[in-house]
Amino acid sequence: MAVRKGNHTILFERPITLAAAAAAVGKKEGEGPLHDYFDRIHTDTTLHEKSFERAEAALQKEAFTVLMTKAGIAPSDVSFLFAGDLLNQCISSTFGLQDFSVPLFGIYGACSTFSEGLLLAAMALEGGCGERAVVVTSSHFCTAERQFRFPLEYGGLRTPTSQWTATAAGAVLLGQSGTGPRLTAATPGIVTDYGVKDANNMGAAMAPAAAVTIGNFFRDTGRCPEDYDLIATGDLGLVGSELLITLLKKDAIDISRQHNDCGLMLYDVKGQGTTCGGSGCGCSASVFSAYLYDQLKKGRMHKLLLVSTGALLSPTSTMQGENIPCIAHLVEITAGKEGA
Repeated sequence: MAVRKGNHTILFERPITLAAAAAAVGKKEGEGPLHDYFDRIHTDTTLHEKSFERAEAALQKEAFTVLMTKAGIAPSDVSFLFAGDLLNQCISSTFGLQDFSVPLFGIYGACSTFSEGLLLAAMALEGGCGERAVVVTSSHFCTAERQFRFPLEYGGLRTPTSQWTATAAGAVLLGQSGTGPRLTAATPGIVTDYGVKDANNMGAAMAPAAAVTIGNFFRDTGRCPEDYDLIATGDLGLVGSELLITLLKKDAIDISRQHNDCGLMLYDVKGQGTTCGGSGCGCSASVFSAYLYDQLKKGRMHKLLLVSTGALLSPTSTMQGENIPCIAHLVEITAGKEGA
C-alpha cells in the first residue's frame, strides 16, 4: 500500500515499474541535441494530415503505437490510458487514441500533464485497479500558437521571455511487475498564483509552483538535492530556471548543481532560435520518454526527480485579464536493480 509522508508526498511501498517508453517529435525537435534518442522524427509539420490539430492527434497515436511495439504487448493488455494535451477539451488525446478501445482518463494540467499522468497511473496500479497503464501526452507548436496566442499567418514577433511549444508526444508504460526504472514517490502540486499575467513569460509564472512542490517534497521526505543525479523541471526555460533556483535558495534549498530543465535539454536554445527554451505537454514527455528513460535504464542515471510544470491559463481567462495560476507535479524515479 502507498503511504502518505508528511503533508503532501506519497511513497509507493510497492514501486511501480516503468516498463517501456516511446517518443515521436517534429522537425525542429529532431534537429536538437536529443535527436538520436527519439523513436520517430517527422519533417512535415502536418504529418500529412489536413490540419495541425489532426497532426497532433497523430503524434499521440504514433507514440502509443510505437510503445506497444517496444513493450511487445497489445492495446488490449493495457488496463487504463491517462492522456492529455493543451487543446480545448483535450481533443488531441481523444481523437488520437479513440481507435485503441482502452479505458481513457482524459487529464489536464497544462504542461504539467505528463507528471500528473505518471502520478495518477501509479496510484491506480498500486491500488490494485489494474495491471498496466499508459501515460501519453502531446503538444504542437502550431496548435498552441493558434489557440493561446495568434494565428501563424499574423507573423507576430516573439518576446525575449517567450518559449517554443514542442511538437512532440511521449508515452510510458507502467506496470505492477517487470524490469525497468521504478516510480517510488510522488508529490502532487498545489495551485500557485504569484500574480503574473504575461502569457509570453511562462517561466516566471510557473517557477513559484515548482518551488512550492519541490520544497514540500524535501520537507516531507527529509531528502536533499544531493540525493539525486538530476532534478528536471518540465519547461521553465531560461528565465524560470533562474527564478526557481533563487526561490528555493530563500528556503535554504540549493538545487543549482542538480537542476536542468526539459525545455532547455530539448533544443539548442541559441542555435535553433527558441528564445528561452521549450514548453508544452510534449516537452517533458518527450525528453523523459526518449532521453531520461534511456539514461535510467542503462544505469547512467540512478535517481531522478521529474517536476513537470503547468500554466493553468486559457484563452478566456487571458482575454479577461486574469492572472496565470500554475501547478507542478513531482515524481521520483529510480533506476533500481534492473537499471544498474
